[in-house]
This record gives sequence, structure tokens and C-alpha cells, in this order.
Amino acid sequence: MIEFRLPSLGSDMDQGKLVEWRIRPGQAVRKGDVVAVVDTSKAAVDVEIWADGTVHRLLAEIGQTLPVGSVMATLLAPGESAPDECAAMPAQPPPVVPAPASAVAVAVATVVAAVPATRAAAPASGATRPRVTPAARRRAAERGVALDGLPGSGPDGAVTLADVERALPRPGVAPAPAVSTAATTATTATPAGRAVEMRRAIAAAMTRSKREIPHYQLAESVPMRAALDWMREANATRPVTERLLPAVLLLKAVALAAREVPEVNGRFIDGGFQPAPAVHVGVAISLRTGGLVAPALHDVADKPLDLLMRELGDLVRRARTGSLRSSEMSDPTITVTNLGDQGVEAVFGVIYPPQVALVGFGRVTERAWVEGGQVTVMPVLTASLAADHRVSDGHRGALFLARLREWLQQPQRLQGSPHERS
Repeated sequence: MIEFRLPSLGSDMDQGKLVEWRIRPGQAVRKGDVVAVVDTSKAAVDVEIWADGTVHRLLAEIGQTLPVGSVMATLLAPGESAPDECAAMPAQPPPVVPAPASAVAVAVATVVAAVPATRAAAPASGATRPRVTPAARRRAAERGVALDGLPGSGPDGAVTLADVERALPRPGVAPAPAVSTAATTATTATPAGRAVEMRRAIAAAMTRSKREIPHYQLAESVPMRAALDWMREANATRPVTERLLPAVLLLKAVALAAREVPEVNGRFIDGGFQPAPAVHVGVAISLRTGGLVAPALHDVADKPLDLLMRELGDLVRRARTGSLRSSEMSDPTITVTNLGDQGVEAVFGVIYPPQVALVGFGRVTERAWVEGGQVTVMPVLTASLAADHRVSDGHRGALFLARLREWLQQPQRLQGSPHERS
């Protein structure tokens, strides 16, 4: 028996609301199929199944808010038969309630195999829910926060991660008052309210990042004449709809440099660094309703620029129209934020845990530059790195920025796959 659970997509999520089932008992599913839509503090996301199997039972109801880690459904593994005691299955699935058309999407789900079939089903919507969410309990244990008597703002008064964060002692600052469940529900009922909730979620994640991650930051001036000239020539023979943007060159250069300096590519989990076997670049995308998300472009180092350009355009479009997938939200191994289009010369970001690095790019500016012993006017880009001192140091961070700069001086090598470059 396989349990389909609601996991956390990051340090800023401790619960989610089920808004739609896209499966029914008895239906066969394959890894990667979208099976549900879950609403988080940031958005509503398409949830993918991460194993093949047959749907056995749907344990969560439409509209139910579940703590991270709750069992949403059970599946039978390929070739597995339904246990006798659980053989009776509902003839019809719970009614499907479509997500609001205006919802911005983020998603969530994972699978844990080999769980006994006698595991108790999730409580019905009217049953008493846990008083403390799993994420809140872990955080309280880490920081020594007493949970007894701590006011909860979650469903049925459950203590959430945000409640624990508010209770953490801060020198000279009194704890913020708890937000009531009724107030939270009223706040998130409007687009403006959702934007407020997203800001709170981002603030909680960034507060944790600055408190727990020993950041170090470096910056490098990167001459961009070779890259811009090459891109201008490459675009001259392309239709307007297929032209490359500078952003795609930057993403590819980041991925190749991260492959060469693996200490910046991975996650810090359970007290240790877990290097990633591939480079999945999180792209910071601002949303029209406020806030931002940073979904992943997968395997960036291995794809030609033309494919990455199409995938980047598709990712931005879906992020702003609410159709992201859970794997895109959970897979980033390093994040890039590019504020050049906002007119800033440089950006120094905050690492999004559990990642260990964030790369920032500002706008291209014209500067006096010495080249071949002569002073010339050079288009220059400031690239910055925020990295985790538990995993790397300034020497390795500087090497990463040096390799990034070198890749951008050879734009023709960015175009193809590794096999084509060799």
C-alpha cells in the first residue's frame, strides 16, 4: 500500500487546502500525473503523483485544510490487491470543485511506500485535528519553544509554523499577537488578502534563512560585449517569436558554473549538505497579484538555448496564470533572481532554504573598461552570489563567479548540449 501525503514545499509551508481531486478510486495513475490541486499560502498548484499505481481510497475531502504530512489518499502498487478489510470503496469520488480561475498556482505532494494497510484513515472534516502541525512541532523542538498554551491560528486552533516563529524570543521585541483563524480566513478570501498571506510566508522563510544560514556574499563585474554581440547575431536570422533573451544565457552559464563548483548546487537537510546530481535552476518570477515564486527549470546545464528559451517563456506564463506543477516548486537546487529589468545595478539576495546558494543579476551598464591596454566603453553586468558558509567558503564562491564570467565570454559554447560543445 502506498500513502500519498501532503509534504512541505519549503520552510514557508505547513498546511494546504485541497480544492480539487482529479482522480477517483480504481483509476490507474502513472508517475507525473496530476492528481489534485492544493491551495497553499502562496497559491493553488497542480499536484503530481510520484509513483505508478491504482487509486485505492481518497482520504481528504474537498475544502479540507490539512497539515503537512497528512495522508491524502492511498494507492495500490502495481500487482497489489486491495486488502479484504478495505475492499469496500466508494462508487463515486468526492465532488470536484474547480479552483478559482484567478488562483495563482503552486503545488504539493509526495509518496511514501510500504506502509501497513491498517493505518488509520485521515479524520473526517468535522473531526478534531492535531493541535500542532508537524512543521510547527519540529521548529518548536529546534528552538526550545514551549507549545503548551501557545495560541494557534491554524484550522481548529492548530499551532502553525507561523505561530512558533512569532513566539521566538527576539531581543527588545515583544512577540507579535496571534492571528485568529477567523481573521486568517477573512484575509485570504480576497486577492489583496492572498497577497498579504504570501508576504507573510515569504517573510517567515527569509527570517529563518537569515537566522539559520551563515551567509557570505560576493560580487563580480562581468563584461558582456561578447555575449550581447553573439546574441544579436544569432537573433538576426530568427523570427521575433524565437529570439533569445539575455536571461537565458545567464541561466545556462549559472548551471554550467554550478556543475563545476558543486558546493553551490544542492540542499542542506538534517544537518548536512546533499549535493544535487543535476542543476535545476529556480527562476524568481514576480506575480501580478504581488509576491513571487521561484519554480525550477530542470536540467538547465544539459539543454540548448533554444529549448531553454521556450521552457522559460512557458514557465513564466504558467506561473502568472496559475498552472505550475509540484515538481517545479520542490526541485530547485540553486535560484537565480534577475532584477536588471527593474533598473537596479546589483542585487544581493537571501538564500531560500534548504538551498545553499542564490545568484543575483542587475542591469547591464556601460562603463569605462581597460581592454588590451586601451580604455574602451564596455557593457558590464554585476553578478552576485549569496552562499551558505556551512557548505562552502569564499574561495569556492569566488571560483563559481569566475567560471560564470568565463562561460559568458564564450557564448557560442552555451548554445548546444554538452555533447555538441565537446
